[in-house]
Order: sequence, then structure tokens, then C-alpha cells
Amino acid sequence: MTMHMMPTTITNQVRVLIADDHPLFREALRELIETDRDFRVIGEANDGREAIKMVADIRPDILLLDLLMPVKAGLETLQELSTMTHTTRTLLLAAEVGDSDVVDALRLGARGVVMKQSASEMLFKSMRTVMAGQYWVGRECVSDLIDQMRERAAAPPEPRRPTFGLTPREMEIVSTVVGGYANSEIAQKFEISVKTVKHHLTNIFDKVGVSNRLELALFAVHHRVEQAK
Repeated sequence: MTMHMMPTTITNQVRVLIADDHPLFREALRELIETDRDFRVIGEANDGREAIKMVADIRPDILLLDLLMPVKAGLETLQELSTMTHTTRTLLLAAEVGDSDVVDALRLGARGVVMKQSASEMLFKSMRTVMAGQYWVGRECVSDLIDQMRERAAAPPEPRRPTFGLTPREMEIVSTVVGGYANSEIAQKFEISVKTVKHHLTNIFDKVGVSNRLELALFAVHHRVEQAK
């Protein structure tokens, strides 16, 4: 078993756990991350099983999780992490990744996917993005992800679908967000002010427990909310 925990200090740095089965890659990634004083690597795991244990033990702020690992691969690890209570934000590391992998990762709780060959500034930008509560989708087109999730959510109609307490107008607003409408376009479509649109979005975010438009779109497609009647 290859688990490495770094010495702990009192700091406001973002605490990072690296999970990858290649020691040389972990070492290079750790050295890169620690060139930025905002971040500190607090541990390294050699496989998914170790990563799960270390998330539970040391509660990192960010888990950089390799997509392909022995014992437990990245998506399997995400599946198990999704059943645990923790606040760690996971970014999946991948040498190459298909749209289906991105969709699966997001549905299993990942905050985004980072290509291993990305420039170093992209890694830091992705970590800052997820620490700010956002998703990192990189080069992936959000609308493509939404289409993928809608296809995967397709199923025979149910008698009733959840509305999560949303009003009919709020349901309409959700549909336009999933459709990629900007606030000004939503306002024009429903003949209301942009201020009113923002008010509706605030209420919707509160009701379904999301913090931004991308999270709302992913939530809506996953729960088929935008299709609810």
C-alpha cells in the first residue's frame, strides 16, 4: 500500500490530495502545485481504494483523481465517494476522455475534468474554479454535456415527475436555462425584466440547492425537471 501524508501546518492554503498510480507523475504534479503558495499537497494515493480512505481520514479540499487506476478506477472511486459525507471537491485527471466519461463523472459528483497534458495554468484555474463552487468543464461544450445527460436520462414517462416546489413560471425559467438562454433572452421571451429573471433564478437556486446556472442545468437534466408537467 502506497499512501503518503505530508506534514500538516496551520494555513489557509487549499489542501490537495493526488491519486494516481504513477509515482513520477505524482511527484511532478506535487512539485508543480507547490509552486503556487495558495495550494499545498497533503497526501498521495496510489489507487482508488487508498484515495477513498484518505478522503475520509484527512479531508482534503481538492482530490485530483486519475481516471485509470488499479484496484478502483476513477469512476468507481467517484461512485463510492458519492455515498460518503465529505466536502472534498474532486477533479478527474485524464490523458484522454470521451463525452460519456465527462457526463458520468459529473453525475457521480466530480466538479470537473482536467486533461493531464493541459498547461499548468489550466490546472490552477480549474482548482480555483471548483474551490469557488463552480464546475470546470474546460474545452467541453456545456450544451453538449446537457445533450448527453438528457439522452442518458431518457426513460418511459412517469405518472408524475418531481418539481421540487418550483412554480410553473420557475419551471419555464429552468427550461430556458437548460436551453442555454442568457438572462436578457429569458426576459425578452417572457416579457419580464432582467431583474425579475434574476429574482426567479435566486428562488430556483434556493429550492433545488444549486449555486449557479451550470449546476442548475445539470440538476434539471439529471432529475428531468425541465420536462416535468
